[in-house]
Amino acid sequence: MPNGIAGDIIEKNVEFYRKGDYVINRNKYLTQLIESRDNGFPKVITGIRRCGKSYLLKEIYREYLLGSGVDEESILLLELDDDRNAEYRDPIMLGRYVREYCKDKKRCYVILDEIQKVYSLVNPNLTNGKHVPARKTDTEIITFVDVVLGLSREKNIDLYVTGSNSKMLSTDIITEFRDKAVNIALSPLSFEEYYEYKGGFPGEAIYEYMQYGGMPLAVLKKEEDRREYLTALFETTYFKDIIEHNNLRKSESLEELCNIISTGTGELMNAEKIANTYRSIKKTRIDKETVEKYIGYFKDAFILREARRYDLKGRAEIGALRKYYFTDTGLRNARLNFAFPDEGQMLENIVFNELCYKGYSVNVGSFDTIGKDKNGKSIRKTNEVDFYAVKGLKRYYIQVCAGLSNAQTKAREERPYMLLNDEVTKIIVINKPVKESLDTNGFTIIGITDFLLRYI
Repeated sequence: MPNGIAGDIIEKNVEFYRKGDYVINRNKYLTQLIESRDNGFPKVITGIRRCGKSYLLKEIYREYLLGSGVDEESILLLELDDDRNAEYRDPIMLGRYVREYCKDKKRCYVILDEIQKVYSLVNPNLTNGKHVPARKTDTEIITFVDVVLGLSREKNIDLYVTGSNSKMLSTDIITEFRDKAVNIALSPLSFEEYYEYKGGFPGEAIYEYMQYGGMPLAVLKKEEDRREYLTALFETTYFKDIIEHNNLRKSESLEELCNIISTGTGELMNAEKIANTYRSIKKTRIDKETVEKYIGYFKDAFILREARRYDLKGRAEIGALRKYYFTDTGLRNARLNFAFPDEGQMLENIVFNELCYKGYSVNVGSFDTIGKDKNGKSIRKTNEVDFYAVKGLKRYYIQVCAGLSNAQTKAREERPYMLLNDEVTKIIVINKPVKESLDTNGFTIIGITDFLLRYI
């Protein structure tokens, strides 16, 4: 629960994501909205499709505004995917309508939902005042970005915008708005949010979350319906958006690369390695430049996140190898037809996502040591720590594994820690219902749910 004034307001006015029996806490994002209220910048909500962006604004935040004393007439909610609002998909008409609605109000809170429905116009000054839809080759155009920035400059308007599909991908937002807007990046439910909704035994909750993830609508469905829903999201939404946005002719290579990354979640990869795997599976060639582009498309669509390698002794990011994690484990498993997931991979993915959700900067830890081979010759060995996580003054090395059932496994997980002579807290997270403890070497051993729900 957030602390301070924002936390008090949330607790008093709107604590949950409500829809019938649907009660899911999204306080992190509500707090961000509250803290950026009336700051003079438009608030642009981004994130993977179907993670609850529209509901956050239309229901949760609107309810907060009403509860904090804003009268209903001072809130303008315009759903641009509604046919009754079709005329406002014209950017000039949209700007004109919002200004007219707000002009006599001391303060007006404007929520524009599905902003991507606003099409681009050729500058009317070049068309004798006519509103002519722009073509891709036109340069003097008016877009939804111009409307958002223009409205945000009105002193009595506090503006909130959400959208979906290929026109609202991450790099587009960064490029178009730069430092002129607040970007609130929404994710599927974290395990913390998921467990607050589900309750029950944490061990059962983590297994279910590992399998089906935290896409809000999937969480509400029965198990058999979840599988169908998550599988369909890729086919009918995500791949379609990527193909449209990047002018691709077909999705076969895109889909196969997604499957390869799904299988290798949490493994160190680069474009060349993925291209070689593709070639061995499909018996056809794909160059590493294409692989890099496709990975970029997945990242832009918020499907994948990457963790870069970080030299724990040199204190710098190194090399081209990366680890890729899915924003949602249910989506990852949907690509593999929900075959029993590799427990270690999924735990690692969950820990990575939760660290990001809690505001940590996360890298894959790496460092070299010099040892001897069996002939006494000096050799260089690269050692890896699953994660190096930093947040303010907190610094953690984190190893993630299914368990420490035997001495060999324990030695493997602890070996990098034994070689690192520094003051960073060293943690081993295991998939067991154990509370935090210290082993004989002073390393922290902690169960996955205790780590996710309390420790970080």
